[in-house]
Order: sequence, then C-alpha cells, then structure tokens
Amino acid sequence: MFRDRYSAQQGHADAHQTGLAHLARDVAYADEASEDVLPSRLKLWLHRAFALAEGVATLATSTLGRKRRALERSLDDILAAPTSCDLARDIQNKFRRARDQLLTFAHWPGMVDATNNACERALRPAVIQRKVTNGYRAMWVAEGEADIRTVVDTARLRPDTNTFKTILQTVSA
Repeated sequence: MFRDRYSAQQGHADAHQTGLAHLARDVAYADEASEDVLPSRLKLWLHRAFALAEGVATLATSTLGRKRRALERSLDDILAAPTSCDLARDIQNKFRRARDQLLTFAHWPGMVDATNNACERALRPAVIQRKVTNGYRAMWVAEGEADIRTVVDTARLRPDTNTFKTILQTVSA
C-alpha cells in the first residue's frame, strides 16, 4: 500500500511505501531555509533512492539488495547525525518515523512505486471534472462517474483491450 504519511492509512496492508516525492519537497524546503548540512545529505540520499526506484525492474535481485542495504546504512548515518537546526531536526524526525516505509519499493520490485505520481495522474480527470462542474447535485451521478472511471482505468491496465467495448459490456451486463 502506498501512503503519504496520513495516519488513517496505517494498518491496512502488510507493507507501506511512504511517498518519497512528498519527503523530497520537505527536504528541498529545509535545504533552502537551513544552513545545516543535514537536509543536503537527505537530498543526496533521496536522489540515490529515486535512481534505485527508476532501475528497480532491471536490476538483478542481488544488485537490488546490495543497493538497498547501502541506502539503509547511509540513512542510518544521516539519522544518527547531530543537528542544531530545528527545521533539520523536524525533517530528520519525519524520516525516522517513516524509516521502515522508505524503501518498500525495493522489497517489492515492480509492485510498489516510490512515489504516488501514477495515482495522482489517475485522479486528475475526476478532480478537473469536479472543479469544472462545481461538483455533482445528485449522488447517483457522482457514483456513476466513479464506476465508469474505474472500469476505464482497469481496462487500460490490460494490453489489447478496447476501452469503449469494455464500457459497453459493463453497461449492458
């Protein structure tokens, strides 16, 4: 399960992946606002984690494990580093709390993404529809659109599937 540090999402899966993009945004701000070296170290660590995420499907299991362990050791060093900056300490604490959920994508290669970008892109049409129409006046319309979007998005996951044909089959069933 992917999560963006929302506490209500805890406990609903065997493993969680914290969104690295969300943490990267926080680290970038801390790096700009702080003179402490810790945010810069976390920024470099995230760069290495993103590089691993990009190549996760092509790496041999042994290589993936070695790189994951190197990232874990590096993060341990960063989290143990002393800091006098409150902002850097807050970021450090965020990483500590999410420690076991930062590299889940490397434990489940190809099954878990390091970011939720694909989920955000999938939600975008529904968000635009809601903003353009100023919401729905009837719940059945909102539920109907959600059902159609679910069918369409599921059909797109299968290669060689005609989305329109799938909608027609679903509506006529």
